[in-house]
Amino acid sequence: MRLYCLFAALVLLSACSTQHTSKDAGISGQASWYGAQHHGRKTASGEPFNQNALTAAHRTLAFGTKVKVTNTLNNKSVVVRINDRGPFTKGRIIDLSRAAAAKIDMIKQGVAPVRVQVQH
Repeated sequence: MRLYCLFAALVLLSACSTQHTSKDAGISGQASWYGAQHHGRKTASGEPFNQNALTAAHRTLAFGTKVKVTNTLNNKSVVVRINDRGPFTKGRIIDLSRAAAAKIDMIKQGVAPVRVQVQH
């Protein structure tokens, strides 16, 4: 009975997720960006944040992981390196540096729907 309840709870929790996962499709959700206010500050990986570098913050991916981020509104993509932790705002899956956000034309909006795919 316990195993059944645990399984049912996991199914319900996965149904509540807003993220789509598939080995080929990646993860879909909202991206935001950060820039000048953090420029030069130490990231979670220990390196200084550079708003002009193609980097990003992700909650769980290993530092150094390269991911392709595609703005699903315009299909523009950028490959970034994970060097920080975040985002810490509900509903967002990745925080891009200003330079990365500019490459996929999301500076004005501040937030955009994206697909994130780990590069192998």
